[in-house]
Formats: sequence, structure tokens, C-alpha cells
Amino acid sequence: MKKEELKSKLHYLQLLSQSFPTVASAATEIINLEAIMNLPKGTEHFLADLHGESEAFLHVLKNASGNIKRKVDELFAGGIRESEKKELCTLIYYPEEKLELVKAAETDIDDWYHITIHQLVKVAREVSSKYTRSKVRKALPRDFAYIIEELLHERTEDNNKAAYVTVIVDTIITTGRADDFICALCHVIQRLSIDRLHLLGDIFDRGPGAHIIMDTLRQYDTWDIQWGNHDILWMGASAGNRACICNVLRLSLRYANLTTLEEGYGINLVPLATFAMETYAADDCEEFMPRLLQGQHLDAKTLQLTARMHKAITILQFKEEARIFKRHPEWHMEDRCMLDHVDYKRGVCTLDGKEYAMKTCDFPTVSSKAPSELTAEEELLMEKLRHSFLVSEKLQKHVRTLLSHGCMYAVYNSNLLYHASIPLNADGTLKEVSLYGGTYKGRELMEKTGQLIRTAFTDDSSTEDRNYARDYFLYLWCGPDSPLFDKSKMATFERYFLADKETWKETKGAYFQLREEPEVCERILDAFSVEGPQRHIINGHVPVHVAKGENPIKAGGRLMVIDGGFSEAYHAETGIAGYTLVYHSRGFQLVQHEPFTSSSDAIRRGTDIKSTTQIVEMSAHRMLVADTDKGRELRSQVSDLKDLLYAYRHGLLNEK
Repeated sequence: MKKEELKSKLHYLQLLSQSFPTVASAATEIINLEAIMNLPKGTEHFLADLHGESEAFLHVLKNASGNIKRKVDELFAGGIRESEKKELCTLIYYPEEKLELVKAAETDIDDWYHITIHQLVKVAREVSSKYTRSKVRKALPRDFAYIIEELLHERTEDNNKAAYVTVIVDTIITTGRADDFICALCHVIQRLSIDRLHLLGDIFDRGPGAHIIMDTLRQYDTWDIQWGNHDILWMGASAGNRACICNVLRLSLRYANLTTLEEGYGINLVPLATFAMETYAADDCEEFMPRLLQGQHLDAKTLQLTARMHKAITILQFKEEARIFKRHPEWHMEDRCMLDHVDYKRGVCTLDGKEYAMKTCDFPTVSSKAPSELTAEEELLMEKLRHSFLVSEKLQKHVRTLLSHGCMYAVYNSNLLYHASIPLNADGTLKEVSLYGGTYKGRELMEKTGQLIRTAFTDDSSTEDRNYARDYFLYLWCGPDSPLFDKSKMATFERYFLADKETWKETKGAYFQLREEPEVCERILDAFSVEGPQRHIINGHVPVHVAKGENPIKAGGRLMVIDGGFSEAYHAETGIAGYTLVYHSRGFQLVQHEPFTSSSDAIRRGTDIKSTTQIVEMSAHRMLVADTDKGRELRSQVSDLKDLLYAYRHGLLNEK
């Protein structure tokens, strides 16, 4: 009977036999895979809404959300002083910088090297214990791979190997390689402390280091991203969507943060500055003064120039948005062509049949007869800005990285990950959303959206498809049924120009009203075929107001919202400086972070991000690789290999 079953898959087994040509090789791989399935589950880290805060992000990456400090505390409990533990942790986080300080102060550096190397090996042995030797070997730097592997698997407690281990360490020091070895070992510890990194969107905007975060991720091994609305905005800008370009520039000017644009991506802002100085020379642009964060300082002349550039690009944004909205009446967003609703002589704006006084009607480039039309100077400026985004090699490279590592949603180990929302009806059912000639909901909507985003960057798509996809970035940014926005409107115009705060209200979609209800979350999980008794939704997007008593764990534990305000702009609002969620072999831990001072402060004074750990959910048994998605994949491979063994042993295939 078995022979008959296998005849239908002989072609596949023949292909498999090319990798495992003998009974011995197939049996060895089965043994290897069965063993891997009995290792503890690797640690997953979840972060959301980084918003360009590169220093805080890099520190959380280096300290593995406090996981390394916990390991050091456990390993050396009662063995060394608290100050020494702190010094060791700082060394692991910032080895190159810390070594310089140590060498300047240490009187017996060789003795320090001896003690420190043995301590680091102990930590490295602990963080690598979850992995196979093969996986650890791949994480080791080429120059020291053999030495580190020997030290990880040999101990001074073994009398037969004590002298062997001691001589290795002695020789590292006497050959002058101690500094390089320590740095290499510290980076191995950092690397092995996180098995997989999940980013739930919004790398860009507000903070100054989005490009630094992207550079870091390009060097990182295993990570994924679920695109956020701010990531989509930058992706749209890189694809040449002029309304997205305006939004990117406006947000950067609003926070007086031009570092990512100018230093990170080489975007030429001189044409915008020149245009703004000429066009708005007589305007104090009071409504457009940038929001300066703590410690930020600009002189009066720079502030005034920034405000004028801010106003210039904002007016251009409203014009460019209106042109796209009018191109796509099926979006039903023509009511957001805000410049069309202004009576420029009377100084009022009409919204929903009601008139509101404008703060200003000083718009030298806006024609009352055709408010959305660009002047010749504005058209030239927009083309220069668009060209600058399109030819930025680094930006295009980073967007390709987002495309290769990202999507609208992902399912990992019974966890559904997405940035913001799944559009819902008022009764909690999945909402049908119109998208490029079809209607989609839930999983289909997210997948179709992801396909459309990629179309904007695909050369083999038709011109019509590419143009629509490029325009659609704007809908994803501010459309009512966008899973990345999901509000009634984006009240940008109202906040700038209308004093009546009633007009500023943005009504959130049904998802945000109903996400506290367990049955709604269960329905979403079912729609995405998420299985398992302990399944969850994990997302970010909306900052959790911890200072007001809001809990990030919702719907009876089914939903975890981990946007705690990484961005400094949110610290006063949320009361904290971000969350990271850690999912290790024993369960979930939510780590709540206080504001990070600086890396230099961490290096010199040994300060770490102060974190509070909340146990969200612990497993009754320690989770193994067999309990994960990877385990399911490995079991399938083992089954195929057993079929291959049967085929060899019963003459269906010949060994090679």
C-alpha cells in the first residue's frame, strides 16, 4: 500500500534524492531535524512605531529589551558586585567605546582581559544554548569562529581541558587580539539574544534617524516588517507620488527634522527654500512655526525660514492631494479638496454646510477660480523635488529592503501582526472595501493591498496599473477605509487654518471602537486562519496612554498594542518611551521603557533604559521548536525524508 502511495510523489522524491543521495545521508538529516525540534523556542522581539528614534532603537537592539541584563544578573548572582554587572552589560552593548574607557583607567589590563573574556564566554554560552552548533557557527565572525566555538563548548571545570582553555585565552591576550576578540564576542551575544525581530511599522518620520535604522536592518539577519502608514508615505514618495512627497516634507519641517532628508537621503531642499523665501517673504507664517523637541534649538532666522518652507509645501500638498482625489472619484474623497471650500474674499471655509473663520487667507499661489492648479513656479519646484526623491540611491535601496522584508500583515507562531487595523462594520463584521475594480475584506483586502503596493515598483506592470498603484499610496495614508488609517478624515487643513477645534476631530473607524471585545478579535483571527489555543493580535499605530491608565493588553489578552511612544514627540502624551514585546520559550513579557538619555551617557555612566517587565502570558511547559511554525515545517521535511528512506529500501529509487 505504501509503495502505491509513494508512486504519485516519485518525481518529488527524485528531486529530494539529489540533496540526500543515500540512506545514510537521509537518516542523518532526520536525526538532525528531530533533535532541532526538541530545542527551546528562539526569542522573538516585537517593536512598533520607532519614528526615527535610532539611538533608542539601537540600544534596545543591543540590550535585547533588557534580556542580556537579566541573563547577566542570573549568571553572576552573588558572584560579582552590581557595579561590575553594570560594567559588563555596558561592555556587551558598546564594546568598542567601552574598551577605550577601560584601557584609559585600568592599571592591570591583562588581568582585566582574563576576567572579562571568561565572563563574556559564560554569557555567550548561555545565550547560544537554545541553538544548534550549526546555527551558532553561522553567527560567528570569520576571524574568531574556531576560537569562540572551542570556548563555548569547553570549560575550565573540566580538568582535562582546563589548561587548553587557559592557553587559548592567554594567547588571545599575548598576540594583541584581546580587543578585537572581546568586540567580536559582544556582537555574538547581541546577535544570539534575539532569534527574530518583528517590526510592526512606522520606522519613518518625526525622529532624526530613520535612515540609520534602515542601514542597521540591512545588516541584520532575521527580521520582518508590517508596513505602517508613515512607511507607506515614504514608499509612495520614493515611487514619485507628489502628494506623498509633500506630506513627507511637511512632517519633516513640522518637527524641524531635516536630517533624514538631507543627510540620510541627499534630498535637495534648496529649491524649496528659495521658493519659500521669495513667495512668503511678507508672511510671518506663525501657524507654521516648527515644533521643537526638548534640547532642540534653532536661531530666529532658521526658524523663520523653516516656517516659510513649511507653509509652502503644505499649500502644495493640498493642491497635489486634490488633483489625485479628483482623478479617483471612486474613493469618495473629493470633499477633502480643502482649498475648494474656502471663500477667499470673506475669509471663511465651508465644511458640512457650516462656515468657519479662517486664521489666514494669505495664499499668494492659490487662485480662487482654480484653487488646485499649480503656478508655473510650483510645477517646476515639484518636478525638482520629485526628481530628487527618484534619484536618491539610498532611499530607493531602503524602500527595496522594505519590500523584500515586508508586507501588510504576517502570521508567526499563532500571532497575527499588522500595523493599525482591519476595517470593520459597526457590528464587528469584516468590512467590504472597494479597491481597483473589486471589493475585498479582511485577509483578502490586506493581500490585495500588498500586491498593489508592489505594482508601483514593478516594471512588468502596465502603465495604467502602475499609475493607479502610485496614486493609491495617498489613499493608504489618509483614506477612510485604509487599514493603515481607518478614520473619517485627516484634519490637517483644519488644524492649520481653522480655530474651531470641533473641526479637528477625526472619528476613528469601528475597529478602534470594538477592538476591546474578545469576540471581535477572535473573528479577525479566524479570518486570517490563525490557529492555536493561545493566539493573539499584535499591533501598534495608536499610542497607549499609560499616564492615563490605559492598558496595552486588550480583549482579555487576545490583543496587544505595543505603541508606547518611542518618538520623543509622544513622551508627554503617553508617559513612557515605548514598549517591546518579548516572546521566549516560557511565554510573553511586555517591557515598558522609560526615555533613553543617550548612547554616550550609557557608555560613560553605565546607564541603561529603565524598563518595567509585565508578564503577559506564561506557558505551562517550556515551548520547543516543535511547537512553532518552524516545527511544523520540520515535521513535514522529516515525513518526506522518511518517504525517501522507504523508497531507497524498497527499490523505488536507487542510492547514488
